[in-house]
Amino acid sequence: MSAAGMNAGGSKAGSLIGKSMPRLEDKALLRGTARFIDDINLPGMLHVAFLRSGFAHARIERIDCAAARALPGVHAVLTLDDLKPLLTTPYLVVALPSPHFKLDLHRPALADGEVRHVGEPIAAVVADSRYIAEDALALIEVDYDPLPAVADCRAALQPGADLSHADQPHNLVAELRTEFGDIEQAFAKAAHISRADLWVHRGGGHSMECRGDVAIYDDVQDHLTLYSSTQAPHAAMQQLAKILGRPETGLRVITPDVGGGFGPKLIFYPEDVVVSCAALLLKRPVKWVEDRRENFIATTQERDQYWSMEIAVDDQARILGLRGEMLHDHGAYTARGLNVAYGSAHTVVMPYEVPAYDLNIKLAVTNKVPVTPVRGAGQPQGAFAMERLLDVVAQEMGLDRAEVRRRNLVQAEDMPRSKPIVTRGGIDVVLDSGDLPAAQADVLRAADWDGFKARQRAALAEGRYIGLGLANFVEATGRGPFEPATVRVDITGRISVMTGAAAMGQSTKSMLAQLVADQLGVSMQQIEAITGDTARIALGIGGFNSRQTVMAGSSAHLAAKAIREKMIKIVGHRFNAVEEELAVADGRVFVANDPERGMSFGEIAQAVAGLPGYVLPPGVSAGLEATEYFTQDAMAYTNGAAVAEVEVDVETGDVRVHRLILSHDCGQQINPMIVDGQLMGGIAHGLGNALFERMGFDDQAQPVTTNYGEYLLVGAGEMPEVTLLHRSSPTPLNPLGLKGVGEAGVIPTPAAIASAIEDALSPFGVRICQAPIAPQEILSLIEAARQNADANPAPLAAGMR
Repeated sequence: MSAAGMNAGGSKAGSLIGKSMPRLEDKALLRGTARFIDDINLPGMLHVAFLRSGFAHARIERIDCAAARALPGVHAVLTLDDLKPLLTTPYLVVALPSPHFKLDLHRPALADGEVRHVGEPIAAVVADSRYIAEDALALIEVDYDPLPAVADCRAALQPGADLSHADQPHNLVAELRTEFGDIEQAFAKAAHISRADLWVHRGGGHSMECRGDVAIYDDVQDHLTLYSSTQAPHAAMQQLAKILGRPETGLRVITPDVGGGFGPKLIFYPEDVVVSCAALLLKRPVKWVEDRRENFIATTQERDQYWSMEIAVDDQARILGLRGEMLHDHGAYTARGLNVAYGSAHTVVMPYEVPAYDLNIKLAVTNKVPVTPVRGAGQPQGAFAMERLLDVVAQEMGLDRAEVRRRNLVQAEDMPRSKPIVTRGGIDVVLDSGDLPAAQADVLRAADWDGFKARQRAALAEGRYIGLGLANFVEATGRGPFEPATVRVDITGRISVMTGAAAMGQSTKSMLAQLVADQLGVSMQQIEAITGDTARIALGIGGFNSRQTVMAGSSAHLAAKAIREKMIKIVGHRFNAVEEELAVADGRVFVANDPERGMSFGEIAQAVAGLPGYVLPPGVSAGLEATEYFTQDAMAYTNGAAVAEVEVDVETGDVRVHRLILSHDCGQQINPMIVDGQLMGGIAHGLGNALFERMGFDDQAQPVTTNYGEYLLVGAGEMPEVTLLHRSSPTPLNPLGLKGVGEAGVIPTPAAIASAIEDALSPFGVRICQAPIAPQEILSLIEAARQNADANPAPLAAGMR
């Protein structure tokens, strides 16, 4: 081992990888010094409030803003006509490209004469305070001509259906098909065919902090700065450049501390445009912070899908083929793309050997809040569909549910395993590494799967209904093509790492600092990690799809490695030493057997800072800075399995999840403590998806769950005992073997809980076909089973484990 490979304390570079290190973010959060959007207060700042539609669908005949403009303290009342002089287009053209689109449904910056969902912004008031702005909203008079509202995506595609957009010919946003193999032959030779109709209901991200913007215009430099609680600052800057017709050099987007993202903050919103325009028009700082009701009716949501599926298996329950249809509620506008539907379709077949597959997907426009990714981005829905089908197969064929899965899982010896599908970017899907059967075996062993049946019988004799459920998953992570990172050492010896990745609570800054510190032989606390600032690094893509550690982390690792190698070269030249004689530790590079012969990082930076007359060492460029664009189109596939243990009260329908066990493989872990935290957060989110979170609308597309008395979130009291088991199969796709972790916990959890509820209620022959499942729905299923038993007096089915 060369001395140059040593870091602080004489340990080998790489010794910080895999260690649970304290987070850099915690000090500011615990002391209350973190700066979120609403903590930004500037002299002369004005405040914005939005007038939002109370109709799901209506034509706007007239907007009268005179009384609002006359209110003392009001500086402007803005409609779309007021914004148009500043805009190259009144529409946010943000859709990811796809040949499958049949309708262009771009959101206007403010309503363009027709409102298409409750909560759509119509006008904005800019005033001295939010209180005055809210008062002014009540003075704006809007004449509406109500139009028929489409509340059900199934009804939206029926012949003669009402139109969600009066100017569109129909409600079919897009249609796509995922297919491979000979599906007709698969079903023709099947020994058994099982069917399931499933519904995964709409929910939201519901981060602790709602969205917000602060815009500042400097008319001396003609420069606009937008502080935004976004997951994608560079994308927001690029959208602003396009819609405002301003050069990127005249714009800066900064992401301050963010209180959770979960997908909806990835999206570029009308409010981002309006707040920016208000600052340009009034030449004053302008702030808007979303309130919680706005979050329910204006921030994008996800998950409403209807599946009608069939699975063909042979006489050993080995899968021959799957086919069916999936209907996806797209909401009122295209705010992102078709990626949620893509993610759902692909997830179905990921963990298992499926020779033939045919899924037709239709996306329907409705008069509801637009749909974009929420944690998992369609993958929990796809896992739910597949795992429910496998439980039906097991039940109908009289087999153990785990055995059915074991016979069909992709085997470890077959990795890397190509799948006959491509990503939405056209990249072949190849499962890069992992041992799925071993992950399932881990959770079965930890849950005492084989011994549970006796415990279940004993509980039933006491009048208690308990059950176990199982689900496997494969998650696509680390979407490319890149996320650059710059590592810089200045002449004072301070080290900084900068990236376009956005920190929103998932320890991104700690991750980056740990990787850089690992290479440079210093503590994490000596690294300043700067994320989400378009002025600090030219390009960036942002935080989503469990990609930040994979992409930004790999770039930071490579940039730090380049800095270390450059410092070694400089010091080696200065002291006439070869690489093997040098060590890197404690902020210095020195000759290992003569530590006095060396230079501090600051001295090294000063040596290449361009002093007059100083000659740079041969092959060494100026400055102590390195930027790396680790580029990878193929995705890294995390995998694992989950078992849930539940108890159902058959008198109330209440479900208590007593235990959840998750086996998980994200390749090389940087910081195991942070990995565990991300998994726990995903499990909590999945528990909400399974039992609680339901974004309701009535038949006129009016939202009926607009506060936390109606929309239920998981609290500490609902969390079960959680056991986390880890496996590690480093991916060959990046230099550290990294895979993503941020969304993994949510993907198998709803499916495992549904399976467990069904197992607990096996004496009634109940089948769980939706998520979330509410107590009253469980009671209805039990009552239907009892009535069926009364009509057919044979004993109730004992159910199969």
